[in-house]
This record gives sequence, C-alpha cells and structure tokens, in this order.
Amino acid sequence: MTTEMSSNEDIIGRQELDDLESILSVVGTDDADGRHVVHSNYDSIFTWDYEKGARPKLNKLYEKAKNAQWNGETDLPWDTDVDQEKLVAEAAAAQGGHAVGFDIVGTPLEKWGDNEWIELGVESQNWTLSQFLHGEQGALICTAKIVESVPWIDAKYYASTQVMDEARHVEVFAKYLDEKLSGHYPVNAHLRMLLDDIIADSRWDMTYLGMQIMIEGLALAAFGFMHSMTPDPLLKQLLRYVMADEARHVAFGVLSLQEYYQELNAAELRERQEFAFEAAVRMRDRFLQQEVWDRMGINPKEILPAVLSAPDRNQFQAVLFSKIVPNCRKLGLLDAADGWLRTKFTELGVIEFESAVDTSEEYDAMAAVPPTQRELV
Repeated sequence: MTTEMSSNEDIIGRQELDDLESILSVVGTDDADGRHVVHSNYDSIFTWDYEKGARPKLNKLYEKAKNAQWNGETDLPWDTDVDQEKLVAEAAAAQGGHAVGFDIVGTPLEKWGDNEWIELGVESQNWTLSQFLHGEQGALICTAKIVESVPWIDAKYYASTQVMDEARHVEVFAKYLDEKLSGHYPVNAHLRMLLDDIIADSRWDMTYLGMQIMIEGLALAAFGFMHSMTPDPLLKQLLRYVMADEARHVAFGVLSLQEYYQELNAAELRERQEFAFEAAVRMRDRFLQQEVWDRMGINPKEILPAVLSAPDRNQFQAVLFSKIVPNCRKLGLLDAADGWLRTKFTELGVIEFESAVDTSEEYDAMAAVPPTQRELV
C-alpha cells in the first residue's frame, strides 16, 4: 500500500532543513496576562475494566514509579552557592577557551573580550534552563491529558504518577532559575509551536508520540549532556534525579505505543512518521538560541552561519537525538511506510543512533535503586 507523499514544505513550512531565513522568521509573542491558551478537543475516556496488571510491563513501571518519588524541596542541597560567572569561566577553561570550535573572523564576536563571552555564557544558561522549565510544564499538561484520554487502566495509573513527576520538575527548575540564576526567558517560538500542536491534537497516541517519545526523549539526552558538562554540584544532582524520572517516562511511551502501533495501517503510520519528523525539526531549530543573540544585541543572521559551521555542532546536535532514534526504531516507525522516517532521519544526520539502547531497556538498568541512593557524579 502506498501513501501520499508530503513535502518538507507541507510538514515544516519550508523545503530546505537549514533555511535560516525561515527558521528565524518564527518568533514568539508574549501574552499580556501571562497565560497561553491552547484549544483542544479530545475524548475523556472512562474504563470500567479495573483489572490491575492486564498490561504487566506498564504495571511494573507503575510500581517502580511509586517507589522512585523524591522531594524537590528536601532532597536537593539548595544551600549550595552558585556563581554563574565562575562556572562559565571554568567551563570555558576546560574546553580550551571561549571561542574554540568555530571561526569568528568577520563576525560581531571577533573583538569580544572575556566579559562579553562570560555574559553570553550566563545568558545561554538562563535560556537553556528556561526552556527546560517551559518544556516540563508542557509535559505536565500533556500527561494530565493522557490520564483522561488513554483507554487502559494500567496506563492511567502510571500516567498519574508522571503528573506528579512533572509537577516536581517544574518546581525544581523554577526554583533553580529564581534562586541560583539571573534571569528568565520566554518559551522559544519553535518549542511553543510544537507544544501547541501536541496539546491541540485530539488523538491520545499523538500526545504520547509528541511528548513521551520526542520531547522527553530529546530532553533526556539534553539533560545528560548538561549533567556531564556542568561543574555545579546542585545542578548536577538536580539533573540526575530528573533524568531518572525522564527515562521512566520515555519507557512508558514506548511500551504504550508499541502495542497500539501494531494495529495501525500504512497511512496511519505515515502520519505518525511525519509528526515525528516535524517534532524533530522543531526541537533542532530551537537550539539555535536566537533569543540569546537578540538579548546580546547581535543579529542572529550575522552569527548563526558561523555557529552552524562549527566542527562539533553536528555531533552535539546528533547526540541530542540519541534517545529518539532507537525508540522510533522500536516502535516500528523508522521502516514503516517504505522507510520514510529512516530517510528523513538520515537527512537530519541522526540515523547513526538507531542501534543505540532504547529507553525501556536503559531504564531497567537505571532503576535498580531509588534516585536518591544513586551515584550522582
């Protein structure tokens, strides 16, 4: 069975993946009352089948989730002093300097001194943690929606524990930003566009795919990258706790969708593939940090070509997808419908991760003991 081909223009609004003009044209607007409303229309499903354990793997995950709860207020060392400028300087020194890895000749950064580079590092950290915070609120809303809309009692039980997890993540990221860092950023326009699409879609499995597999999968990799790089012991411990939860969340998505996707036809699977590709591109685009360059008084169009050409940029970008690709493979999305998603992930330069350990297996290894008793370095 063949399915109608959709172009990049149809899916992401542009034909070329690296069209900076189109990427930077997506901008956010602040809501005057501090709220952002997304209209959605979906079914809230009751089930009168209360048999616990009908889906043993989901039930096992639920039992693990109950034992893995932690308190963001009391289990983290909030009395730790965080000196952002010192941390930025230490990180730069460990990498051999501020501008290592890309050519700044002829750019506005060419004449920068240490002060400007440190300011950029501080703003970049403020931006990154702000986007983590906004993404976690998106996960909170999506998981509450899953509790309502998923048809299985074991999935409802587990999703209810994730609602608590996500509330805790919003709490700790907000607290870290407010008490340890030096400024908030609004939600990135590309991230907000993706969250809006996920929340507005009426189909419960699209909520799973967009949030549990794509956003949470990329977040798990991003948290791991920051955990390995930051010299801040408080942030390192915070991220380690959050990562343990996130691995469980992604495993929940894999277990739930694996069963459901076996029932879908080629056209339905192609629609999920296209959604996964769109989500991947939106998340990749947000890491250009255009809001940081704006705040630094630099036109993003003048500096992003140099940033994108840095030798380690592709490697960093690809690593962020190291959790997503193997999970899509396990769900059968890579090769369904004539291998369309495999082709698209190859174009994105991330297909090399298809043989990496998928998150459901990774979580089994990670969950041997509660997060508060694990090695945190």
